[in-house]
Amino acid sequence: MRGAWTSERVRQAEEPVLAAAPEGALMRRAAFGVAVHATELLAEHTGAVAGRRVALLVGAGNNGGDALWAGAFLRRRGVAVQAVLLAPGKTHAAGLAALRRAGGRTVESDDDADTALAGADLVIDGIVGLAARGSLRPDAAALADRITAPILAVDMPSGVDTDTGVTDGPHIRAERTVTFGARKPVHVLNPTACGSVHLIELGLELTDPDIHTLDAVDVGLAWPIPGPADDKYTQGVTGVAAGSSTYPGAAVLTTGAAVLATAGMVRYAGPAADPVRARWPEVVATGSVADAGRVQAWVTGPGIGTGYEGRHTFEQVLGDGVPVCVDADGINLLAQAPELLDARDPATPVVLTPHDREFARLAGEAGPDRVAAARRAAAETNTVVLLKGNTTIVAAPDGRVLANAARGSWLATAGSGDVLSGLVGALLASGLDPWLAAGCAAWLHSLAGELAASGAPTSASGVLAAIPAAVRRARQSVSG
Repeated sequence: MRGAWTSERVRQAEEPVLAAAPEGALMRRAAFGVAVHATELLAEHTGAVAGRRVALLVGAGNNGGDALWAGAFLRRRGVAVQAVLLAPGKTHAAGLAALRRAGGRTVESDDDADTALAGADLVIDGIVGLAARGSLRPDAAALADRITAPILAVDMPSGVDTDTGVTDGPHIRAERTVTFGARKPVHVLNPTACGSVHLIELGLELTDPDIHTLDAVDVGLAWPIPGPADDKYTQGVTGVAAGSSTYPGAAVLTTGAAVLATAGMVRYAGPAADPVRARWPEVVATGSVADAGRVQAWVTGPGIGTGYEGRHTFEQVLGDGVPVCVDADGINLLAQAPELLDARDPATPVVLTPHDREFARLAGEAGPDRVAAARRAAAETNTVVLLKGNTTIVAAPDGRVLANAARGSWLATAGSGDVLSGLVGALLASGLDPWLAAGCAAWLHSLAGELAASGAPTSASGVLAAIPAAVRRARQSVSG
């Protein structure tokens, strides 16, 4: 499990390391890493390094210094380097001197900047650093508009908020970002702007990340796989109270995801029992929660409606004393009557899976800082909140946060959320920690969407069918 730390915590961790190192040593180490990645990108895009041209966008401060030192290292590889100085009077002095000693050129006029950018095989973004907030200023934005070459960002793409990943105006969109010391929230919250992110270690001492991310090994290790002593009951029995006569598909999709997620048992309770049996004969289907029998976790909400029947089903599920995943109409019911959640045993884990509009009805607009919004809602409701989006946020009541960046936008299709809720429910029934269960489900859901799409739009049924392949992919990563 990887971590990301806020800019303030990274700056605090850097202070003792900077104090102990010779002056400029850490900047040169960081810049050398930038130069190495620049040569890789040049080779990938042009087939060569020597003789290629790189333009540096250099702002004031240390990010500009990193870019200038990187330019000096690139000159040693035979690369022609031109530095466009956006703040000539505030340019990092040592970095500028190093570039000039190495034979690099500086550019200050608009015409020369245009020429440098037009002829560049690669552009290195060193405009602003961690302390910057807001979008690019007009002069920098005008330069960014003229870039046609691939962009390598120093620490973070300029114009993107470091701690929220928000872009509220012109910003850099990098193919690759090289960061130093630790990953920052921007790297996991806005991968579209960052491109691939590569870390240069600086020996920082950091604990308890502000944001966690999962990889295939994490998910593969956590995913429940039957052992020699297991049977259908020991692996977890998932209850699904979803769908209605109007929306039977919600029941079929949610139940199917629970069936395909693990090798345990699934019980369905609701008015869509017949279509569920027809599609999933292995499911024990009944007409009501009261008749369903014992389960280790419930999924409720998709397609149940917000009228009397839906509310009655919701109340029964919450009163059963087992972990519950609440989606769709279940969240709308909570928005109408928050006291429904108060009626549960406080020790009963609940995972809420709203998209932004459902979240707004339940807890107010998420706003630009979706991590803070999800964390606040989780604490206020004493639930795990899975806030869906291109980057899904999973917040626990104790403040832990997971972020999962989507693999494209293939999951923006009707019924996709039903599939996700079924995955969460199955993992809850297996006994997985609710926060981790929600995070693993979001990760695998995204992978299943990518596999189902294979480059073209897909459906929720396609995502459902891809679940076994996604589980295999995660498990295979564990064994290498």
